Amino acid sequence: MIAVVTLFTGLSQTGYASTPLRVGYWPSGNTLGYGAVLETGNFFKQQGIDAKFVHFADVNGTTRAIAAGAIDLAFGSPAAGSFSLATDGVPVKIILATQPANVEFVVRADSPITSISQLRGKKIAMSPAGSSTASIASAILDLNYGIKPADFTLVPGNEPRLVQYLEQKDVDAAALRNTTLAQLTTLKVKKLGSFAENWQKVTKNKLSVPYNAVAVIRDDWMKANPGATAKVVLALRNALEFGSAHGPAVVSAVKKIANASDKTAAAYVTLWNENYRVSLTPTDQDTLKRMFAIFKESGLLKGNLPAGTLDAAPYEESLKLK
Repeated sequence: MIAVVTLFTGLSQTGYASTPLRVGYWPSGNTLGYGAVLETGNFFKQQGIDAKFVHFADVNGTTRAIAAGAIDLAFGSPAAGSFSLATDGVPVKIILATQPANVEFVVRADSPITSISQLRGKKIAMSPAGSSTASIASAILDLNYGIKPADFTLVPGNEPRLVQYLEQKDVDAAALRNTTLAQLTTLKVKKLGSFAENWQKVTKNKLSVPYNAVAVIRDDWMKANPGATAKVVLALRNALEFGSAHGPAVVSAVKKIANASDKTAAAYVTLWNENYRVSLTPTDQDTLKRMFAIFKESGLLKGNLPAGTLDAAPYEESLKLK
């Protein structure tokens, strides 16, 4: 009996989570599609992890919750906010890059504005300050067009509200995610430029694409559950592969979590492979380090990213698991 107990105790210490994993996400924007699939599936359970999901009403909610110790993992945490957590001394690790910034600067089709350079002094609707969308937009406006944060008015909101602002002419322009653009019906817009193409101008690298979101986990959960973080990553990877291969299941999950229409849910299927990643390759790490440097250069972040904040070990270990 003693031998059996020892055996199972050993298992709990080498890859099996002994404490629940509190997973937080924002069920809107691009995070909704992947989050809905992850929450309605058994991906964590299959890895022996008891996951408890928590929803937040705004994009920065997960960042605040991680800082307060209210959740353990945010798989769609704003990259800029995640960097701030680390520089502020919050014990976290960035273990994955998860969402490329597939966002466009747009105006109404009948707007006289034809270029991003004309946004000086204008009202621009986008995700709230502190989000990656706002941080990337601010860096692009500043470094490519000389438009400082004081030179435009940021009007914050969730994606549906941003569309409403533009539709009602309450703002001059908006920064909208590709899933939002795919769902537009009556509102006709004119694209001024994508985050990707403008980021490539900032970095002078035609292959560089910024990340809107990363996966952040509290260091204390990792220490309390040695080896289990690789299984967390494996669960996230399995959800990514499942969503890519099972469109109808994605539609069903999105409708269940967000009470969404068929058209809204279908947009996540169409754009799945474009919007979601679960990796932390050397290229991903270089991109995130470059993002931090650019955010710091534009005054959005201060300090230095602590050594070890980007932790690729769980991702690399997950590649050895089945």
